[in-house]
Amino acid sequence: MQYTEEQLRGLLRPEGVRGKFSGIIRAIAALDRAREGELSFLSNGKYAQLVTKSRASIILVPKDYGGEPPSGAAYFLLDSPSLALGTLCEAIEREIERPPAAGIHSSTVVAETAEIHPSASVGPFCAIGDGVRIGPRCQLGSHCAIGDRCQLGEDVRLHPRVTLYRDCTVGDRCILHSGAVIGSDGYGYGFEKNRHRKLAHVGRTVLGPDVEVGANSCIDRARFAETAIGAGTKLDNLVQIGHNVTVGENCLLVSQCGIAGSTELGDWVVMGGQVGIAGHLKIGSGTQIAAQSGVSTDLPPRSIVRGTPAFPLGIAGRLYVYWKHLPELFRRVEKLEKDSPDRS
Repeated sequence: MQYTEEQLRGLLRPEGVRGKFSGIIRAIAALDRAREGELSFLSNGKYAQLVTKSRASIILVPKDYGGEPPSGAAYFLLDSPSLALGTLCEAIEREIERPPAAGIHSSTVVAETAEIHPSASVGPFCAIGDGVRIGPRCQLGSHCAIGDRCQLGEDVRLHPRVTLYRDCTVGDRCILHSGAVIGSDGYGYGFEKNRHRKLAHVGRTVLGPDVEVGANSCIDRARFAETAIGAGTKLDNLVQIGHNVTVGENCLLVSQCGIAGSTELGDWVVMGGQVGIAGHLKIGSGTQIAAQSGVSTDLPPRSIVRGTPAFPLGIAGRLYVYWKHLPELFRRVEKLEKDSPDRS
């Protein structure tokens, strides 16, 4: 990474610049760890006090930031320093991570009925099943397994060791990270003659365009019909989606979330880390669920909930305050009972 101030101005297009840096930016660092020749950014107000102490040569700050940089440094004023940093990181990624050449590695096994677009790249030791269709400019890392009749749209990227079971559809520009498993059997059993009988899952799994699935996340195939993830939805690492679940568009599901079978999420739902949602529920569009919450009832659109069981945010906050005072309350009650003249 090597950028002059002028190059960074052209790339990030700040609304204003305070100060002047005449050297070369060679790295990105946190405010409290940055040194001369490095770039940092302020996106969270709680770190504002670190800006004046930082040794970074260029700092990306909100456009309403009022401070002045020290001599030899510069502040870039931006609507969103975090998004601007994202633009810079994308430019760096293009420099250090060149797209692989089109073609199929000699170690990959491809079924005769599979169709792979000539512009696609398939890495070493992949397995491509019967009836598979892989679209233009797709990139498959090493050791990916693509089951029979899977369909990959355009510009799909599968990182190494992604597994697609049979009959999966992956939309344009989807990104699946290492270890993701799409279309495995759902967790379905029936009790018969003193044993748990496995229930066959004959449905499929469909990912809309621009979906991203984090490392080691699992999306189960449907028992019938389909498990569906809507366009633009982003799953973090270690997320579990059960069979016949429907997730709407542009949802954000943070690490270790789990959604039980046949639950429906609307659009723009946000789930914090380790949220668990029971099966056969309806979660309305725009709902926000705080980390480690447990949801066992339907939620109307634009709900904001927290806790286990999940309560509306205001109620959950009051309950948390009461919970902290329970030991003191019990001591007071015990003292009142002990001191009561009517105590028998």
